[in-house]
Amino acid sequence: RSIDQQWRRTSYTGLTQGMHDAPSGADEPATGDELVADPALSTPAPMGSLPAGAEFGTLVHEALEVLDWSADGRRSRIADVVRTHAIAFAESERAILADGLEAVVTTPLLPLTQQSLSDVPTQLRLAELDFDLPMGGTHAATVGQLAQLIQAHLPADDPLVEYPSLLAASETSHKVLSGMLTGSIDAVLRTEAGKFLVVDYKTNRLAPSPDDVLTLGHYTQAAMAHAMMAAHYPLQAICYCAALHRYLSLRLPGYDPQQHLGGVGYLFVRGMAGPTTPVIDGHTCGVFSWYPSPDLVVAVSDLLGGHHA
Repeated sequence: RSIDQQWRRTSYTGLTQGMHDAPSGADEPATGDELVADPALSTPAPMGSLPAGAEFGTLVHEALEVLDWSADGRRSRIADVVRTHAIAFAESERAILADGLEAVVTTPLLPLTQQSLSDVPTQLRLAELDFDLPMGGTHAATVGQLAQLIQAHLPADDPLVEYPSLLAASETSHKVLSGMLTGSIDAVLRTEAGKFLVVDYKTNRLAPSPDDVLTLGHYTQAAMAHAMMAAHYPLQAICYCAALHRYLSLRLPGYDPQQHLGGVGYLFVRGMAGPTTPVIDGHTCGVFSWYPSPDLVVAVSDLLGGHHA
């Protein structure tokens, strides 16, 4: 038998390996005009003083995965989660983390929905949705072809319209999408409108330097879009959308992508300050929203499966 040398098990991290540490300018602050327009944007970020790095990111993900964020008794449950997971933290840091988690789950997710995480019943949340998607064999596409497909579907005013060109020019564009694509979606939420949202938690610090005080103004939609593209998060997001599409097509009776796909929310948790979080042009600080069209999501799923022109 001949062996398919291109078949492999990979993930978003595998596809973008070596691309995350490159200088990107992703930590650019909000513009001065934005800060003057809304003084609330100069408010220090609730978890801005907590450490950066992968270890803290894992801690926040684990806490939000297990947290029952319904209102009754939430503060007590948050304290228990922090006590269990933040073992290495000092007591003062645990208090900051507890307040920060309370802020995260009570921040409105505009414009994706008027609800906050705490408004979504936990039975309408799928936490850590693991997936393994078979990708095209003999008809496998490349990451570069995926970039072309995304570019063909994004309107000129899309906040990530520059990303396909960035992906096409990257060192990963030649990689073949063959084998299995694996990953885990932090959360899938069903909103009161019956739409399903892909949610991912990010703990990135978006201040210009570690010495700058982190503020809510560092988490405007424009600043987060810049950080998204610099870190290649849109590639992760569209793969997650394709995974959700396949999952719903198998599990949800009467599934219709046009009706049920509700978009993507990347929650930069350090920029979420609860119900009073500033809203700029309809977008809550800390909540990056993206609406890849259902047609794009279906086309990406087909491309990953080896069905393309």
